[in-house]
Amino acid sequence: MDCDSHILLPGLIDAHIHLNGMPSLHALLASGVTTALDMGGFPLSDLTPLCSLPGLPTIRSTGPAASSPNGMHSKLTRLPTELLLSSADQAAQFVADRVAEGSDYIKLITDVPGLDQATLNALVEASHGHGKVCFAHAAKSIPYAMAQEANVDVVTHVPLDTRLSLAAARSMKSKHRIAVPTLTMMEAIVLKLPRAGLTYEEARESVRELYKAGVPILAGTDANTFEWSLSSVQHGESLHRELQLLVGAGFSNIDALRAATVMPAKYLGLEDRGAIEVGKRADLVLIEENPLIKIGATRSIIEVWCGGVLAKEVKH
Repeated sequence: MDCDSHILLPGLIDAHIHLNGMPSLHALLASGVTTALDMGGFPLSDLTPLCSLPGLPTIRSTGPAASSPNGMHSKLTRLPTELLLSSADQAAQFVADRVAEGSDYIKLITDVPGLDQATLNALVEASHGHGKVCFAHAAKSIPYAMAQEANVDVVTHVPLDTRLSLAAARSMKSKHRIAVPTLTMMEAIVLKLPRAGLTYEEARESVRELYKAGVPILAGTDANTFEWSLSSVQHGESLHRELQLLVGAGFSNIDALRAATVMPAKYLGLEDRGAIEVGKRADLVLIEENPLIKIGATRSIIEVWCGGVLAKEVKH
C-alpha cells in the first residue's frame, strides 16, 4: 500500500457503545471505528445479525446488564422483570443465561439504589466461573467502590461526584482493574443535566490519577441514540472527542491512540486486531495529518478498511 506520506493507523476500537441498528454501524465505520463493544444490547438476538457483517465494524456484546427492580437503569431501559435481580441467589442463573445467549462479556450495574453487594459479588464470581470478563457501570463514588469490592475486571465511567485519589487508583492497578472512563458521556451528562455536586472536572481528574497510577485505560464513549438515554452521544465521531479528552486528562498523544487500538485488543480478547502487523486483521484507517502532533488529526480520514474491505465499497 502506498500511503503517499499520509499516516496509517490500526482500525479504532470503541470499548463502550450502545448499537442501534445499521445507521450506528455506518457512523462508526465513517469515523474509522472498526470494532466496538456493545454494553447492554437487548434482546441480544436482535443484535447478533449485525455483529459480523462483511466490511462493517465488528461488534462484541455483553447482552443485557444485570440490574435491580429499583435501579435507575432498569426504569430507563424498561427491561422485562425476568432480567432484574433481587437477590444473590439469582446471579448464577442470570450469568448462565447470558452465556447461553452468546454474550461475549457480562455487565452489571452498580448504583444506589441498586444491586446489593452480595449480589454484585455473586455476579462477578459466576462470570469468572464461565471465563467471562465482567464489566461494571459505576458513575458515582459509592457505586465505584462497590464495583471494586465485587472484584470486577473492568469499570466503565468514572465518578462525577468525587475524584478518585491516587491511592485508590494505585489499588485498582494492584488488583489488575481496567478502566473505561467514557469522558465523552461524562462531559455530555454534566452539560445536559447540571446537578449540584456533579462536575466534569471530578471525572477528568480521576482519569488523571488512574493514568498516573498505571491503570490500563481503554477509550470508550457510551455512544447511543436512544430516546430514553440521559444524553445521546454520536457514534464514531465521539471516539475522536474521547481521545481529545484523554489528552486533556494528561495522556500523551501516543497513549491516547493506544487506548483506542492496542490496549483494548490486549485486554478484551481482540488479539487479532489493534495493530498493523502481518497476520492481524486488516482494519486500517488512513489519515492526512499526524495525530502525534495534534490528536484531533484522527478526524482527517482519507480511507477506512474494515476486514480488508474498503469502506466506500460496502453495499449493506
